Amino acid sequence: MKLYYTPGACSLSPHIVAEEAGVALDLKKVDLKAHKLEDGSDYYAVNPKGAVPALVLDDARLLTEGPAIVQYIADLKPESGLAPKAGSFERYKLQEWLTYINGEIHKTFTPLFRGAEGDARKQTIETLEKKFAFVEKALQGNAFLLGNSFSAADAYFFVMLFWATRLHIPVTPALKAWFDKVAARPKVRAAMAAEGLA
Repeated sequence: MKLYYTPGACSLSPHIVAEEAGVALDLKKVDLKAHKLEDGSDYYAVNPKGAVPALVLDDARLLTEGPAIVQYIADLKPESGLAPKAGSFERYKLQEWLTYINGEIHKTFTPLFRGAEGDARKQTIETLEKKFAFVEKALQGNAFLLGNSFSAADAYFFVMLFWATRLHIPVTPALKAWFDKVAARPKVRAAMAAEGLA
């Protein structure tokens, strides 16, 4: 399988999930500004959406959108515990978290990536702080978003906090401690090192 990624982008989430699950990936780096691969070819020919991540299976089928990709990868190794069993209530809790992170947190970063300044930057950061506060409350008494086991949702939220640190957005001591705990996981470190982020 090929994972098309940009270092530090949301594609880091399926990269982490694959490392945690022990699923081998052929990593293909994408320049998102130019929409080109390292060999100069057009990334739109791989993923017409032009975004990362994209997962191309060995039979050439294409899967896009991070929340779908992380579940697919996790389901290849169900013993990893990265995604609860399909049809279980816990699986729907995973989907609830992936949806919240994708729609409420991930997309909120967009103005910052487009260079928002002044009031626009301030308002975006205030919105993110509220979203982070919700997640922090949910983590109280739990090691991870689904309880005591690291899941695909944790990999995704980790990337959101990674962005916050890169963009100098303050996070609370509790979230910083959680971020540091996840960052110390050997497989998370491996994924980050492979992307040149460590």
